Amino acid sequence: MYAMKNKVQLIGNLGQAPAIKTTESGKKLAQFSVATNESYQNAQGEKVTETQWHQVVAWGKLADIVEKYLIKGKEVAIEGKLVNRNYTDKQGVKHYATEVVASDLLMLGTNKPAEKEA
Repeated sequence: MYAMKNKVQLIGNLGQAPAIKTTESGKKLAQFSVATNESYQNAQGEKVTETQWHQVVAWGKLADIVEKYLIKGKEVAIEGKLVNRNYTDKQGVKHYATEVVASDLLMLGTNKPAEKEA
């Protein structure tokens, strides 16, 4: 059970094409958002769907896969851990972010390489 202290599993769709960056040390980074949906019936018997957005970060070889195969709308299963971080912008305002650092990714649906938008 010790390994399950900080574990996240999501199945959802990409909100936009991944942003690919390379750090100064040469390590590749992919950042993207995933939308998950949950449905329930409210007190009036109506179906209600709630969407949650999750910021995801992938590093190294996993970032290579993200860059090659993931496009906006693609359905994926992500496994990773939650990481909280903060930073101060150029105006001196402190920002807080919670991200899923992906350790594994499963592409759902067709697995053809991503076609870049012109």
